[in-house]
Amino acid sequence: MNSKLEQDVISTLIEEAKKARQFAFAPYSNNLVGSALLTMDGRIYTGCNVENSNFSATICAERTAVVKAVSEGHRKFRAIAIVADRPVPTSPCGQCRQFLAQFGLDIDVIMANIQSNTVDIMSLDVLLPRVFISQSK
Repeated sequence: MNSKLEQDVISTLIEEAKKARQFAFAPYSNNLVGSALLTMDGRIYTGCNVENSNFSATICAERTAVVKAVSEGHRKFRAIAIVADRPVPTSPCGQCRQFLAQFGLDIDVIMANIQSNTVDIMSLDVLLPRVFISQSK
């Protein structure tokens, strides 16, 4: 675990992601996921996955949290925690990795689960090598 985050911040984000997971709507996969996104000014935005029968309309927990934060004016993030009920820590899907990359590659991604105390932390640039980011702003 190589992170510049303090242990109490990591624990808080994991706990907030666990709480958010309780609100997930996943009638198709039954894979309830929660996330907690930390802004540079210390605010935390949570998200959960919301599935839809039109699978392309489904939104992951990570993107839910980012959309909430961006809709309130935030564009810079320190970390995001992702929690699900899986045997190993949950990593963001490829679409979420790319979505997060639009806001910086130095975001710490905290991957946890509810089945154990195992936590993995990686920066987004490690999780998404050779990222594509449009140069137009």
